[in-house]
Amino acid sequence: MRMNPLRAVAMIAGIVTLVHAGGVRAAEIQVTSSVGVQGVLDTLVPGFEQSTGNKLVIDFGLANVLKAKLADGAPFDVAILTGPAIDALITAGKIVPATRTDLAHSGVGVGIRKGAAKPDIGTEDAFKRTMLAAKSVCYSEKGVSGIYAASVMEKLGIAQQMKPKTTLATGSVADLVAKGACELGIQQVSEIVPVAALELVGPLPSALQSFTTFTMGIGTGAKDPAAATALVKFLTSPPAITVIKANGMDPG
Repeated sequence: MRMNPLRAVAMIAGIVTLVHAGGVRAAEIQVTSSVGVQGVLDTLVPGFEQSTGNKLVIDFGLANVLKAKLADGAPFDVAILTGPAIDALITAGKIVPATRTDLAHSGVGVGIRKGAAKPDIGTEDAFKRTMLAAKSVCYSEKGVSGIYAASVMEKLGIAQQMKPKTTLATGSVADLVAKGACELGIQQVSEIVPVAALELVGPLPSALQSFTTFTMGIGTGAKDPAAATALVKFLTSPPAITVIKANGMDPG
């Protein structure tokens, strides 16, 4: 599922042509983005900057934490957060309603260190057995996927058994798994797939799955609305959709 570098270069070349045709002038664009789409942006942003002369200053973090920052008045031009977070910011007058655009959606999955044996999580019962057999599990303390993972443990009736061997990550779950600090990491599939040191065991079984939609919006205080609009269009272009899929997500 990981992007072949040569293929990525070809895709970005296509995007460069698309953006040049728009005649966008150079600007600095402040982007506040969920880490759920960091892999996508890491691949696509260089082509956008090269083709337009624009520079993106990106603040990555957990959607819920970033939403609070923006609601408190932190400056931004484009926000890429969860759908409910964007809707809350629209209600608060921080985002122009007409600019609300769904970028992609991702399910929750389980990641392991590359090369480790893959456990069975194909069914609800198998997932439960794997969780109970694991030496250690980690998921985000405040992130959407982490909050959901905690609810899954409650649903399965194993929350108390899991508590002693669960790490609630305040930073990157992927980093903890890659460093061997925990055996299994539960997070957005889109946060597992781009990490070279990790391997995706698979998405949660359908009976336990939850999907998060990542949505874009342009701030009511955006310094250059035209440049911000060009970025949103760029991220929904056909070449960008190919990159979104390669990062374990579905567009829209």
